[in-house]
Amino acid sequence: MVEDRTLAGRLFSFVNMALLTIIGLVTVLPFMHVVAGSFTTSAEMAVKKFILIPTVWSFDAYTFIFSTNTIFKAMSVSVGVTLFGTLFSMFTTALMAYGLSRRDLDGRRAIMFLVVFTMLFSGGLIPTFLVVKEMGLIDSYLSLIIPSTISAFNLIIMRNFFQNIPEGLEESAKIDGCNDFGILFRIVLPLSMPAIATISLFYAVTYWNTYMSAILYLDSSAKWPIQVLLRQIVVLASGMEFGSDLDSAVPPPDQTIKMAVIVVATVPILMVYPFLQKYFAKGALIGSIKG
Repeated sequence: MVEDRTLAGRLFSFVNMALLTIIGLVTVLPFMHVVAGSFTTSAEMAVKKFILIPTVWSFDAYTFIFSTNTIFKAMSVSVGVTLFGTLFSMFTTALMAYGLSRRDLDGRRAIMFLVVFTMLFSGGLIPTFLVVKEMGLIDSYLSLIIPSTISAFNLIIMRNFFQNIPEGLEESAKIDGCNDFGILFRIVLPLSMPAIATISLFYAVTYWNTYMSAILYLDSSAKWPIQVLLRQIVVLASGMEFGSDLDSAVPPPDQTIKMAVIVVATVPILMVYPFLQKYFAKGALIGSIKG
């Protein structure tokens, strides 16, 4: 009987590993195709529909993208907005989440209802634009940060995580003379690193992928983040004019430019994942246990 179970267990492990391998390949192969396509020639890209290893390696696509300093300016804008936006969002989200996690807070249920309500209904594009305009944020980097400061979804996850922290720790801190801010920054936040890492990653990805907000609120092309500029490069590579920021002496390599744009837009934020991987699953799961 034991041998049958062992055989069944081995068979299950084999099927499980085979299935996970297939799913992994389905997930990874398209990205490998994009990376390989960005380093191939336009002629090979036109002949082959799927490329994993280029026959002839070419850097024409990246030469075209980095043919001007504009790309580095846009990259610095995206990095700055991502760093400052993530820090500001985490600070405000932590303050609000901690307050809502306190059971002695008056009106806690009403505030949570309003938070959840914003997940179902939003003001819309035009009212949001009018609010940003009245705040004087048009053509300002703050217009990319302030409207997206707090995400209701991230707030709920962090609030639920804070509620899982034993109340005895807070009571002990109060006996030692800590106020609410001392409890938050000395007790709660150090114990909440999984949640902080997870929510920080969510915010960082959101700010890095800023596109529509930049299109709506930024009038000057010099303030464009990387996502908007890369979109304009794709438009230029497709044969449409959008300005003279790029060097016209460098011919656009058509399809390969689109592959290179995806790599340039994805790799920087993708490099953050390995540093937060050990916190990611734990933070997302623990923060979703309690309601």
